[in-house]
Formats: sequence, C-alpha cells, structure tokens
Amino acid sequence: MKYKLLTLLCIAVFHFKTGFGQKAGVLNTDDLKRYVNEFNILDKEEAVINLVPNVQSFDWLSNNIPLFDAPDSAIERIYYFRWWSYRKHIKQTPEGHVITEFITPANHAGKYNAISSGLGHQINEGRWLHNQQYIKDYINFWFYVDPKHKVQRFHAFSSWIQDAVYDHYKVALDRPFLAKLVPDLDADYEKWEAEKQAANKMFWQYDVRDAMEESISGSRTAKNIRPTINSYMYGNAKAMVEIAELFDIDSLKRKYKPKAEFLRKAVHEKLWDDTASFFKVQYEKGGLCDAREAIGYIPWYFNLPKDKAKYAKQWDQILDTKGFNAPWGLTTAERRHPEFRTHGSGHGCEWDGAVWPYATTQTLKGLSNLLTEYKHKGNMTKQVFYDEFHKYAMSHQMNGKTYIGEYQDEKNGEWLKGDHPRSKFYNHSGFADLIINDLVGLKPRADNTLEVNPLLPEGQWDWFCLDRVPYHGKMLTFVWDKDGTKYGKGKGFRIFADGKEIAKSDKLKKIKTKLI
Repeated sequence: MKYKLLTLLCIAVFHFKTGFGQKAGVLNTDDLKRYVNEFNILDKEEAVINLVPNVQSFDWLSNNIPLFDAPDSAIERIYYFRWWSYRKHIKQTPEGHVITEFITPANHAGKYNAISSGLGHQINEGRWLHNQQYIKDYINFWFYVDPKHKVQRFHAFSSWIQDAVYDHYKVALDRPFLAKLVPDLDADYEKWEAEKQAANKMFWQYDVRDAMEESISGSRTAKNIRPTINSYMYGNAKAMVEIAELFDIDSLKRKYKPKAEFLRKAVHEKLWDDTASFFKVQYEKGGLCDAREAIGYIPWYFNLPKDKAKYAKQWDQILDTKGFNAPWGLTTAERRHPEFRTHGSGHGCEWDGAVWPYATTQTLKGLSNLLTEYKHKGNMTKQVFYDEFHKYAMSHQMNGKTYIGEYQDEKNGEWLKGDHPRSKFYNHSGFADLIINDLVGLKPRADNTLEVNPLLPEGQWDWFCLDRVPYHGKMLTFVWDKDGTKYGKGKGFRIFADGKEIAKSDKLKKIKTKLI
C-alpha cells in the first residue's frame, strides 16, 4: 500500500510539473470519455485489476495518452480501445512496473506474469505515454530484475530489444536512462550470440521461441535459420551502432557495424528464394522451406532488404488471395500451401496460416517502411496500407462487441481461443503506434529535426487530428483539415509544438522542419 501511494503521488507531481494532466491543444476528452464508458460497460466483471482499475481508467487515460480524432470510426474506436486495454496490463510490483501480455497468470510467464515475447511491441506502443516511468521500469525489469529470479524469462523468446530501446530514446530523449543501459544492451547481444549463433554466424531459433509455434517451417528441435531472429539481431546491431555514435563510443561502433553488415548480406544470400521471390526459413538439414510465411516480411521492419525491384516484388503476395490476403486479415502463411491451417485449430497456438495481430503489426510496419524509405515499392501504395490497417481495426470484434484476442480464423474472424480468460485483452501486438508512427507518420529521430511522413491516401479523409503527442519534451499536435472548417486552425496540414505552429502544407505530405 505504501508503495502504491508513493507511485500515485509521483504520478501526480509528474503531471503537475509537465502540464500533461491539463486540457490543452485542439481536442478535448469528450470522445475519450464516451469510449471509456462504453468499454467499461462491456467489462462489468473486471476479472483482473492491476494498477489502474476501470473506474479510474478515464482519468488515467486523460493524463497519459495522445488524443485522436478521425472520420473512420472503426480506426478511431480501436485506437482508444487498445489504449484502454493496454492500461489493464500495467502492473505495479515491489520492483517497479511491468507490462503483462496475458491478463491472467500464464504457466510460461516469469516473475509478476511477465513474458518477453511481445516486448518490442509493448515498448513501441508505450513510448507514446506521457508518463514514461512505466516503460522505463519495464525495460529495467528485463535487464536488472528478471536476472535476479530463479526462473529467468528474458531470453525465453527472441526480441528486438536494442532496437526498441533506441526507438524509445528517439521519442523520450532520456539520455541518462539510455546511457545507463549501454553496457547491458551490449552484454545482452553477446548472450544471444553465445546461445543462438550458428556456425555460419547467423542465428537459429525454434519457432516456439520466436513465439510462433507450430508454423509450417518451424520446429521445436531443429536449429533452423529464420528471418525472424536474424532480422531482429540485424536491427539490434544497427541500433547499437547508432547508440555508439550518440555517445561517441568508437569501440562499440567498430564492434557492431560489421555485425550489422554481415547479417544484412547473409539474409540476402542464405534466406532469399529467387524462384519464389521471398525471404524464407533455411532448415538446419539444408535447403529453404517451400512455404512463404509472414515472417518473410520482418526484414523490412528493420529496413534490411536492398532497395531493388526484385525484393519489392515479394509484397505482391499480400494482395493475392492465394497468398496472404484473406477476408479478416493477413495470414501467417500463404493460403495456397498444402499445409496451410493443418496443424490444428484452436488447440494450441498455430502459426500455420491463422491471422495473428502480432504478425499483422510486424507486416504493416514493414510495409510502412517500404513506402516511406524505399524507391522501389512494387505494387504497394498508401491505399494498400490503409486498406489492410482498416481491416486490422475491423478485426477487433467478437459477437459484435469490441475485442482483442490471440489469433483468428482468416475467413470468418472467429477467435480460435474463443473468449478464453487468458486471451481477453491480449497485449501481444501494436495499434496506437501504427497510427502515430505510420498512418500519421511521426518518424522519431535523435536530432532536432521533426520528420512527418503520412501514409493516409490522398482523398481518403478530409480531416483528422492527433493531439498531445509527447516528443522531445514538447507536446505535438497534427491537424489535417482540407477546407479549414473542422478545427478552425486553417486549411491543410499543420503541425504545432506546445501550441505554436511550426510547419504547414496545403497537402498531406512529408514534412521536415526544425523542432523549436
């Protein structure tokens, strides 16, 4: 009780000093309150209560999340639903806060029900909270608390922790926090090398330890070379190079630059199937898997693939109904494959084709990077991104009610675990981050340049507003108002920092400006 009161007091002081708890900017909290009331009614039983109970959820969310207003009611609703659900997973412990994956206790979890499989998604989502103590505690948990316990779970699953921590820094700009972590990030990478590096210096992993068990290409015994962990470790090595540059640590840069370069080259040489035009799993026994799987899109999450048309061609498969395109979302394996959805249905955690929000988040991130960072985009457009993201939003339902679970039937949207208590409010993917970082397009940087690259297709929306976004110690507001009548801030695309306009454009397009 003493710890809880101290935490609440610290939060109150934090909000008082920063003004985060005050109503400011363009939007008010009326829509948020309406949504919260609706979600609270749907969760009358509130079986599990962690740091913030439902009755306090409106106040907590009002003080902690960016506000969003959009003409697409499905996307707007799920934006708030996912924040409301995320809040349920913030758990206070005697050793700081953690973010849980399952709302109920899981047998394979570590201390405080913490599981590392969705760690990267949870950090990316949480970096937009106004009070960053929750995420800082959670990062600290994995580096400093989990190792003290008898059963350690940090390396139970592959992760892109170095990349996520650096991406967190680029939003919060908390230099002392990152500086403290540098030796631990370095040691963690070395531990992965000791545990999962193959003779050819690439990384192997069991599919279950990628949190993707019972996949077509996977195994619980064979040491297969997978696009997952090799992309993660590339992203982690690249992040270490940038962290080394930030702190001017030449030895660290010399250490990780060759590692990143090697993995990038090796993924192209060892995992690319030129005939299938796809990145695939290489079996320990030799040869590539004959199935195209969603994990082949993960390299783009870290901008790993070369900017060539032959690689961009892979993305055509998300448009193909025999590939990954299904009525309820992007499948985790190509639908034409004879082993598609053959590993059981709803009895375990099958990644042989069912729709998983975890994978959808990764694929949409990869597509966003293709559209914003690459010249060769193949047949991919902003409209493709929007349509798939809208489909993702629409999938958040069960029996006509707003819902997020583990994984779904690709044809009818049935959650294959049913309304299982462990699956309810499943915190194993991202959504708000896809709106802030990708659809609206705020691209965090370590310097003083504000970069925004929206993925909203031309003519799709006449207006939207993303308000109270914490970034580099300021509050940002993004307003798109085609004719200037919705928000009264003028026509076009306008960006504000602490209420002061810093950039504007007649069109919704990429903007770079100094953050003043």
